[in-house]
Amino acid sequence: MNTTAETKAPKIVSHQEWLAARRALLEKEKAFTRRREALTAERMRLPWERVEKEYFFDGPDGRVTLADLFDGRSQLIIYHFMFGPGWKEGCVGCSFLCDGIDGALPHLHAHDVSLVVVSRAPLAELTQFKERMRWKFPWGSSQNGDFNYDYHVSFTPDQMASGRGIYNFEESDLEIDELSGTSVFIRNAQGEIFHTYSAYARGDEQLLTAYHYLELTPLGRNEPGPRGNLSDWVRHHDRYDAGGSVAKTGRYVPAEETPRTACGCGTE
Repeated sequence: MNTTAETKAPKIVSHQEWLAARRALLEKEKAFTRRREALTAERMRLPWERVEKEYFFDGPDGRVTLADLFDGRSQLIIYHFMFGPGWKEGCVGCSFLCDGIDGALPHLHAHDVSLVVVSRAPLAELTQFKERMRWKFPWGSSQNGDFNYDYHVSFTPDQMASGRGIYNFEESDLEIDELSGTSVFIRNAQGEIFHTYSAYARGDEQLLTAYHYLELTPLGRNEPGPRGNLSDWVRHHDRYDAGGSVAKTGRYVPAEETPRTACGCGTE
């Protein structure tokens, strides 16, 4: 999808020719919609695994459990935001995704779904960045527990030293000690919690609202830079006039500094 105005030469046609081409594409779009619905149905039929361990998080009202994050609802989505201790601000790509959460929350709540963002940074650092971004969604810290490690989005010093760890359901080379993902849980009437689904890497693109708008346009995502992903152009929404770049950790690098490698966002 790395198209640009220079590489995508448009064919100029009459209205009738355009209409014929559009109708042909519509048939493919309808087929894609049916395939997507079938895949969604298969996702909903995945087996569940019981959450045996009790997890604790730091929130604005103190220490809470995983059960508390449901906030009285039966379903819970957790977005694993790349924000490690001492970072002071969050991953650029994760921030891009989270810019779309607040508007969805009332609709999710009305449909018995809670959505909470979780990171390993201390709550004070998360809160400061959340206020800067003017976000309202709930954000908890898993700094003092195993949650991020058990769901394979944070990696221990030993794992980093070995250079290997589990991510996106397979053993992979590790360059970064914090990565992103989404995990889904359900709680039954007896209070039992089950893990039903997780997605990582490009699996999270289904939550990137801005991408869906861009893909309606002639140039699409328009990511023709050296990395071919969002790190070529996405910035924190208050930094688009500040220049800079994105490092392999997903963190913003000011214009006066030169990163050697890129954010892992957008990898398979």
